[in-house]
Amino acid sequence: MVNSKKDVTVVIDIQKPVGRLGFGKVLILGAKAGGSEYKEYTDLAGVKADFIETTEEYKAAQAIFAQGDQAPSVIAITCHNSTTGESEETLVQRLQAVLDKDWYFLISTSAAKVDVLAVADEIEADGTHQFFTRSSSLTDLAAIKAKNYTRTTVLYHTTINNYPEAAWVGAAGSAPVGSITWKFKKLNGIQPLELSSSELLAIHNLGANAYISKAGDAVTTEGRVVDAEYIDIIHARDYVKFSIEYGVQKLLNSTPKVPYTTAGIAQIEGVVKTVLQRAHNQGIIASDEDGLGLYGTTFKSRDEVDPADRAARSYNDGSFYFELAGAVHDATIHGVIQF
Repeated sequence: MVNSKKDVTVVIDIQKPVGRLGFGKVLILGAKAGGSEYKEYTDLAGVKADFIETTEEYKAAQAIFAQGDQAPSVIAITCHNSTTGESEETLVQRLQAVLDKDWYFLISTSAAKVDVLAVADEIEADGTHQFFTRSSSLTDLAAIKAKNYTRTTVLYHTTINNYPEAAWVGAAGSAPVGSITWKFKKLNGIQPLELSSSELLAIHNLGANAYISKAGDAVTTEGRVVDAEYIDIIHARDYVKFSIEYGVQKLLNSTPKVPYTTAGIAQIEGVVKTVLQRAHNQGIIASDEDGLGLYGTTFKSRDEVDPADRAARSYNDGSFYFELAGAVHDATIHGVIQF
């Protein structure tokens, strides 16, 4: 779909081997009689002024803010109108109304399978956010896995009324993009599960993550979305895409004219290089042996561009690449005992 409000579009393909500004901001999507418009909160006291302690919205916010120094500085809450009648509003309708707001991670107070699937479908269709949900049902996990979602993450736990997935987003979501992996995260207020290796494998095979003890530490497993891609890769891709679109749009907005010349094209390429270098500094992009970022750009000169594009004042011949830094999630170390 063409967005008439946007003049810059970035398309990134993930090649396997062969300001949105609020990239750490969480939106809680809830239900309330009369509904509740999108509103931001900087602490739990502010949330309590609008949602008493027994509400699901408060519980979700509490799980997020309980993560201490890792918690985001601001969250947002919005609720669909759950009152039966002509003004009744669905979760998806409320979500659609706030898709353009400044948030990235979504938590829904409803863990019912029908609601999870409906919300996840909308997030996948929109393609600019990530949805975190929770489940205590292997049957529900199978239904979610069947959809092969690329922007939805499930945290399996036998206790879900304390929002373990919200705690996970609170513990990891606001870190600089690219600086962390979502595996090995400690969640304040959440008890680890005691799972056998076969039970954990079954959960992972159903596209979900878990919270267990390893080497005496309670940590999250895998850090993957439903289709098995890593959460941090989706986060990084979105961050780079948006940052380039935002940066080039700002260039066009703030310059009397970006000429269709070598100098003008270099201005656009310069914005792209700046974003890629920042991505390298944050740990998204890998380094070579000299510590330089493994990325590059190719921008055709004016003479190489299709004359029809020049006439239309449309530049479509810039491209870039980068190698993801990734993270170590497991290791095999060989040893030899000598006599």
